[in-house]
Parts: sequence; structure tokens; C-alpha cells
Amino acid sequence: MESKAWPYEEARKLLKRYPDGKTNGPVLFETGYGPSGLPHIGTFNEVLRTTMVRNAFHALSDTPTKLIAFSDDMDGLRKVPDNVPNKDMLAQYLGKPLTRIPDPFGTHDSFAAHNNAMLRDFLDRYGFEYEFASSTDYYTNGRFDDALKSVLRHYQAILDVMLPTLRADRQATYSPVLPISPKSGIVLQVPVEVIDTDAGTIAFMDEGERIEQSILGGKAKLQWKVDWAMRWVALGVDYEMAGKDLIDSVVQSSKITRVLGGRPPEGFNYEMFLDEKGEKISKSKGNGLSIDDWLTYGPEESLAFYIYREPKKAKTLHMGVIPRAVDDYWQFRGNYAGQELKERLGNPVHHIHDGKLPTGELPVTFGLLLNLVSVMGDATKEQVWGYLGNYVKDADAARYPELDRLIDRALAYGRDFVTPTLKRRKPDGVEIAALERLDADLAALPEGASAEEIQNIVYEIGKTGGFETLRDWFKALYETLLGAEQGPRMGSFIALYGIANTRKLIAEALARG
Repeated sequence: MESKAWPYEEARKLLKRYPDGKTNGPVLFETGYGPSGLPHIGTFNEVLRTTMVRNAFHALSDTPTKLIAFSDDMDGLRKVPDNVPNKDMLAQYLGKPLTRIPDPFGTHDSFAAHNNAMLRDFLDRYGFEYEFASSTDYYTNGRFDDALKSVLRHYQAILDVMLPTLRADRQATYSPVLPISPKSGIVLQVPVEVIDTDAGTIAFMDEGERIEQSILGGKAKLQWKVDWAMRWVALGVDYEMAGKDLIDSVVQSSKITRVLGGRPPEGFNYEMFLDEKGEKISKSKGNGLSIDDWLTYGPEESLAFYIYREPKKAKTLHMGVIPRAVDDYWQFRGNYAGQELKERLGNPVHHIHDGKLPTGELPVTFGLLLNLVSVMGDATKEQVWGYLGNYVKDADAARYPELDRLIDRALAYGRDFVTPTLKRRKPDGVEIAALERLDADLAALPEGASAEEIQNIVYEIGKTGGFETLRDWFKALYETLLGAEQGPRMGSFIALYGIANTRKLIAEALARG
């Protein structure tokens, strides 16, 4: 109850919402997704963070809960995404509901179905407990009928909330209800007249003709902020978080929820993920990482770790953050067993694994693995295990299964992002003598010298070799031997790569000089 970890702080909001427990059903968590573009990690982020709050609530209360992953797939396609095939085909369907647009990939019944399937596939692979909900299904099967009629009954009150927030030109055409044209199939942005609230009938102009049409049965959808509020009321949502860019939407939707006689859910606004250029990640631009992108180079736990940390702080999301996330995850996981309960509850891995940490250890860092595979060049997994035998006792996949899986990702990351950037320079000045001395000292070491013994030698040369700072010496080692500006703890690297192989690197560097 006293933990300051943000999932527990969020869970306590729900305890205050229902101090005597919720009696008319489970506490309902919701996450929202717009399938107008391919799902990226920002999409997955909401489900993961909401699940962490849900797990924290379970630790504090016996009240049952439920999580709905809601897809707003009746939304009209406003823009053709940059990262999909058959753009010209998609352009012909602008304005139509996403579930009524052919799949440009040719694998599903609609564009929305394709994107929904991508999201569900990863949520299932990750093991989330959730119920998937389709806006199209709920609009067409009557699930929203009562709430939609309520919107018509409170039509003017909803306008009173929304119109002051709009520009004058937008006020003239704004309607909380968006009819779907019986002629073109496009989601129309036109003024409507409420004809019969009980029957759910409206009138509007469509291509110069006055149309009277029901809003039920999937023949209309609601404007975004009104739709959100209607959904909260219809489903009884108790908790939903949203990005900082939706703060105004949360405010207006909460007002509309009260107009409709409901209670807005609890939640908080998280900061946005940014791309490498510091720009907001967009589904239509495709400038973020896909879930599969991350999992090609880092395990699920590293992604969860990155998402957990500091949700109210903007963070860049690109390939370069993956190695650090992997190693930080393992550092926190290694600390967990020796921590007091209060520290454990604040440890990210507690929330990643809901307090049930897997067994196993990682005897080398991911950063060190990357240095190894990058120096090795076109290496195989078996060759990497061979080198690990220099450094890790009983090094084999059966003993270290998580390391085995991480080697595959290190090989992929090194091949795609590290090796192409390496450029070993020739040593100069005091660097030449220092490398010659390092070679001689390594040659004098006994077989099986420890990483610590090697590190002591490296330090001593740096302190007495004429360098202004130790940093200059390490920088010289990284640039001349590894071809990078930054690198590992050299004692560990040399022990892993092997003294004989390291001496070959030194010989190659001196030959360049």
C-alpha cells in the first residue's frame, strides 16, 4: 500500500473509486487502438502498462477485473500510410470505414482486420489476458444501441460541450454523429437533424439529397471524443490511460460522459515516444519501431522494461536503445533477489513478471556479446559459444538458455547495425608504445588469466603510458582494436575474445600504424 511505483499509485485510484468493492461486475480496464496504420510499439505500450496497473490492483484487492483491447476500426481512413503496399488502391477508399477497405497486403478481409490481427498476434504471444473488441462489431450488433440513442437524447447538451472548443468554420458543420453515406459508403462530416431519438433516426444531406437514416446497425459512428465517452458509458469502463497528446480529448470526453449520466474512468496521461529525430511516432508515417522490429534484436522482457520506465517522460524509440534496455533489464533482474520487499515492489522486473521472476542468469552482458560478434565478423552461433567458453564456466545452451536466445539477437543486431559502422583507425603517438606494451604483457599472462587480472594490466598501461586521462587510453583501444568510439570493459572483452585473438587485433592495429 505504501509503494511509490507508478502501477501501485494508479491501482490505488481504483481502490478509492470503489472503497467497498465493485458489486455490478468486474473492474473494467480498457485500451484503445486505431488500426489506420500498422501497429507499433506505442500501440503495445498501452496494453502492457494497463496490465501492470491491473496486476498491481490484484495485489491490493480481491475484486475481479477485465481488460478490453478496443479497436476503433469503424473510423474512416483519413490518410494513406507511408509504410504499406498498394497505396494507390487504398487512396480510392479514403473516408470509408477501415473494416470496409480491402487489405493492401492481401491476407485478410479488410485493412482493419490485417492490422487488428498483427496487434492480437503479439498480445497473444506475450501472454496478455484480454478480450478483443471491434468497434464495427459493437456498432453493428446492437451492443451500443442504447448508448447511441442516449447520445441523440442529449444531442444539444453534447453540442454545448463541444462547440466552444472548435473554430467558427468547424462549428458550422460539426455533428456528434457521423452518418455513413448509403451512396458512397464514406463516413460523412455533415450537420445532422435528430428525427426520432427512440428509433435512432437522423436526417442529413448526402450529395444534394436529404436522407433519413437510422444511426443503429452500423449506419453511423460518433465523432472521436463523443465516441470515447459513449464507449465508457456503454461498457462501464473504470480505467483507461492515454497519451499526453489526448489530454484535451480526455477532458471533453469526461464532460460528455457526465452528460450521458456516466462516470469518467480513472487513468493518467503518459508522455509520447519519439523517433530518432525527436519527432512523434506516427502510424501513418511508419517512423517508429514495429513490435517485430524490436523482437528481432531484443527479447520481450527488454521491450517491457523500456516501456515500464518513467511513463511520464518522453523517450526516444529507435534501434539504438535496444542494447541498453537489454542490459538494464538484466541488471535489475539480478538485483531483485537481494532486495527488501519495498525495493522489490519498485523494481521494474517485479511489474514485468508480476512478481513471478523466471530463474536463470546472464553471465555476459548484451553489450559485451555485441562487441564479440562485431569483431568476429560473419560468425555462427556455434563459434560464439566457443568464444564464450573462454569466459564462462560450463558455457552451453542447456545451462544458459536465455543467453542462447540472446546470441541470435546479438548476431542479428551486430550484422545489421554495428559491423557496417566499424572503422578501425591506425594508432599514433603514445598509443603505439602502449599497444606494444599491452601485447607483451598479454603474452606473459598464464593460460586462463582472469578478466580482473587483464583489466589491471590495461589500467596500469593507461596510467603510466603517457595519456592525459585513462579515458583517452580506453578510447584509443576502442577505436584501434574494435573500430568504435565506445566499448566494453577491456578486461572482460579480452578474456572473452581470448588473449591470442586479442594479440592478433593488436598486431593488425600496429601494422596499420
